[in-house]
This record gives sequence, structure tokens and C-alpha cells, in this order.
Amino acid sequence: MRCSLALTLLVLIFTRETLAETDWPPRPVVVEPRESSREGNTRRPVASPQRAPAAKPARTADADTGAKQPAKPEEAPRPKLGSSQGRWRWRVERTEWSSDDERDFEAFVARIGEDDCDNVHRCLTSPTANPRFHDKHPPAMRFFADCADLPFMLRAYFAWQRQLPFSFSVRYASHPPMPGQKGKLHGNRIADRYDIVGPGPDPRLALPAVHQFVSSEHFRTPPLYQGDHLPDHYPVQISRESIRPGTVIFDPDGHLAVVYKVTDDGRVLYIDAHPDNTLTRGVFNREFSRAEPAMGAGFKNWRPQKLVGARPGKDGLVGGKVVLSRDSELSDWSVEQFFGTGSPRPASWTDAVFELGGKTLEYHDYVRLKLAYSGFKYKPIEEMRTAMRQLCRDLEYRVTAVNLSIKANIHKRPVPDRLPPNIYATKGDWETYSTPSRDARIKTAFEELRDETARFLALSREKNDVLDYTGSDLRSDLLAVYHQEAAACQITYTRSDGSPIRLGFEEIKRRLFRLSFDPHHCVERRWGADDPEELRTCTDDRLKSDWYAAQDRLRNQLVRTYGEAMGWNLAQMQDQALDIGIAEPPDVDTLKVLLGDEVKAVTATTGLRQARAARRQEPKR
Repeated sequence: MRCSLALTLLVLIFTRETLAETDWPPRPVVVEPRESSREGNTRRPVASPQRAPAAKPARTADADTGAKQPAKPEEAPRPKLGSSQGRWRWRVERTEWSSDDERDFEAFVARIGEDDCDNVHRCLTSPTANPRFHDKHPPAMRFFADCADLPFMLRAYFAWQRQLPFSFSVRYASHPPMPGQKGKLHGNRIADRYDIVGPGPDPRLALPAVHQFVSSEHFRTPPLYQGDHLPDHYPVQISRESIRPGTVIFDPDGHLAVVYKVTDDGRVLYIDAHPDNTLTRGVFNREFSRAEPAMGAGFKNWRPQKLVGARPGKDGLVGGKVVLSRDSELSDWSVEQFFGTGSPRPASWTDAVFELGGKTLEYHDYVRLKLAYSGFKYKPIEEMRTAMRQLCRDLEYRVTAVNLSIKANIHKRPVPDRLPPNIYATKGDWETYSTPSRDARIKTAFEELRDETARFLALSREKNDVLDYTGSDLRSDLLAVYHQEAAACQITYTRSDGSPIRLGFEEIKRRLFRLSFDPHHCVERRWGADDPEELRTCTDDRLKSDWYAAQDRLRNQLVRTYGEAMGWNLAQMQDQALDIGIAEPPDVDTLKVLLGDEVKAVTATTGLRQARAARRQEPKR
């Protein structure tokens, strides 16, 4: 998901009082529409000979936005921010971040994560989420970020408030192959950077410019990087010292999150933002998959920046250039995430081995155990309870997202002739109000709950000492917790006639693969209604109903195929001979596992995880 130009322009909203300030207007910034942060993702091959042709659409879900096509990334214009002479300007008083600055930045991010603020603007203007800086903004200044912007927004915002310089990448191009690399996935190199130095610009223009010029493609840089311009971030070793509040997590599918806490038992808690400016919270899991090292996935920290060549002025430091630390200067730079813990480094990332305490672990288990306190063991009862509560929070976040779409009356618009070029990576109102990525995250969470439950039961049968369980019947105890948490998890949506419908955890699981991601559908279909009485109030016409039925195969898939050419029309979607989506949804029913319907041939330590990883990595396209 990314943001349209229209949303970008909404970042700056000023009231009549703001317009009356003596330092208004600041010097204008020249920006061009950018491409989606998730476009250009080639992690999975695109079209097979059997695929439907992705013809250029006559009218797509984004055709009414008026957004211009972006320039080639390496040819994109640079920001032109100039400097501000008014009251609100980005002053630069120091040349580099101190250790105190870094600790305070961690506290700043952690406070936002621990708060219950639910969108980027409210988080930065809340006295509880942002107690130090919430009242140090120009009147009516608005803050906006989606997933790729959030790491940059938080870092740039903090640098502005602490009167520090800030440099960010503004262009990227294809990276040359890494040594010994095979295949076509080379990742990106940074083609240009922009330095904010004194006398600085008006932050009301600088922060939107950061939003405008960065994308997830700026994170897609290989660990063995080659290029004249260094990337903003670097890969870190898996340790509590390196993975901390402010660390970025990059999913190779194009999603970004920011760590706000690492718990004593090794869970990595994160915040992430969305095109509708909402901010949600989650736990690092297998949704963040490993991939070809050139894609740059995993945990990343900010490279230290230092301003050199600046001179003192009457209003802070003037001029200079921001220099970034090289890999050799970073004590926790590491390729551990990509090539494992073994020595020598394996020839292929797929052969990476992760060992801890003499045991070989699956990568995500390795991260969890490496970050946990010494002697940590899995507590299956607590694991299930935590997972189900997080899943319920994700469902509540979806209520907010669907409500925003309904409030914007997207469901009252005529259905477009075609889907966007890619339903996961696009622009305009589809990007803002559709939910295919959000829905895939929820489906993945249901699947992981099932798989983890099966794994814990298998570990218990093996009497594996990685479990901390002192009871006599793990299956019964897990079943009791499941029923307890399922009963406590309920969401309510409002039907088209204004009447409320309450859905429990089990009912949502039953209709999980019927939840419509398409904002042109009525709210009843957004929540997967199939009962005639519940559907009675739906206002969809026959054409929209046909589109809903045709999108069934796309709703069945969990893997977000960002690199896939889509743009199908209704006839293509209805053609079952075309390779679109998945014919049948996967089994995500944890209750069946608890009642004894397990995959008997899968062992706890190998088969289940390998099968699951294969589903994640299999290049369907």
C-alpha cells in the first residue's frame, strides 16, 4: 500500500490563523508525484505464459485521481526546499547525534508505541504519546505517513526538534549483482541524497518532502552494498543491543514497521502506518519473511550522520555536507540475517543455518530465542493468549479502515472496468481505502495461530525441553484458553441501513476468506456476509456482485504478490482457466487442531516449519 499524490498534498493543512502568521508563506517546494513504494517489487516472478494479459486499463480504480506518472527513479527531481527566514524553520545547532540523542529517540518511539494513539497526526500531537514535543509545532501543522514514510518521518521529526541536520535518499537505481549472485534480483542502490542543513527550510515543507521522495524501494538495498551514495540504513546483528526502539523491519513484499519494544521473552513489538494515516501495532512474526539478500529484508538501523564543513552563523550552523558512516565503521553491521551463523558463509542464502546453544533453529525462532532472556522457554498457554489478543486487535484495526472507506463513500462509486495494475501496490483511492494487504496480514495471523498450536502440541508429545509447561494435558488447556479468548473477541460493524452487526472470533474465522478487500463493495460484503438477511441491506448492484464473486480466488491467497501484473477486467477474472489467485483457501482452523485433526506426518522441529516456509517462498508467479 502506498499513498496518492492527493493524500500527499493533504499533509499540509493550515488554518486561517496559520495563514496570518508573519512568516507565511514559506518558500515553495517543487515535488513531483512519486511511484508507489511497493511497485517494482520483483521478489516473485511476474507473468507465466498462462497468465491473463495485463492490458492497459481504460478506467481503473485509480483513474479518477489525476495523478501523473512518476519519472524514472534515477531521473526523479530533487527536492527544492530552500531556507526559511521566519519563525518556523529547521535550525541546525549541532553536527551529529549524541548518545543522549539516540537514547531519547528510542524513548520517543517507545512512548508512541506504548500509547493508544491511532494515527500519525494524533500520535505526534498527543501530550501522552509525545510529551516532549507535542506542543512545539506551528499552529494546525498536520502530520502524515504511510508504511515506508514512518521510519523517515519519526527520524526527521526528531532531528528537527533537536536542531540536528538530516540527510535522506531521494533517488534510487538498480544495484549491480552482488559477488557470486545468481538470478535477476539485484535490489537497489541509492542514486542521490538530499541534506537538510542550516539555514534550514520550513518544517511544514521539509517533512512532506521527505514523505514525497522516499519509498520502500529505498530500503531494498543489498547488505554487501556498492555505490557512491550510501543507503540510509544498514543490516544489524540479531541482539538486544542492536534491535531496539527505532529499528526498522523491512518485509521484502514492501511493508515497513518500526520497533518500539523488545520484551524480556524476545517478542519484537512494532508500530506501522497505512495510507489512511492510521497507526497500528503488531508483533514480529513469519509475515516478515526472509528473501534473497539483494532485496534487503530484515532488521535495519539508521546510519550515523555527521555534518562536516559547516560554519557558525548568527542563527546556528550554516552549510556543510552530511556524511554517513560506512559499513566498516559500524560495530553491529552484520549479514547474519541473510547467511546465518555458520562459518564460512554459505554460497546461497537458502542454505543459511541459524544455531543457538548447540541447536539448529528456524530463523524466526532464532530471532525470538536470541532476543529473549537467558533460559527462556516457550509458554504455550501464554503464547496462544498473546497471539489471539493481537489478532483481535488487528480485526479492530480493520473496523477502523473499513469505516473510513464507507465514510468516504467509495462504495457508492461505480465499479471500475478493471482492477488496478496491482491490488497491493498502487495509488489513489484504491491504495487508501482497499484492504488486500491488511486482510492478508489477518489471514496469515490465523494461519500462524494454527501452525504454532500444532507445533506446541507436537513439542509436548516429544517432551521437548524448549517448552515451559507443567500441566498434564496441554491440548485441553490450550482449548480452554482458545474458547476464553475467542469469546472475548468481538467486533461490531454498521450495516448500510445503520443497524449494528456483531461478529465473534469464530464467525470471522468462518467468513475470513469472504471479507472483501474492494472498497467499491457494500459494508456487508466488506465483512463477508453470506446470510440473505444480513445481505438484505447491501446496496451493490448486479455488476458489483459479479465482481465480488470473481475476486474469490484473490481473497483466497495469503501471499501478497506485489510484483505481479494484474489489471484484469471482469471477464478475465471470471475465466477459471487463467492463473489468477488460488482456487481454494488454506486451512487456518486452530480449533480443528485442538480437537485432534492434526497433520500427523509433520514433526515439530522440521516438517511443519519447512512446509510453511515453502508456502511463503514458493514463486507462484
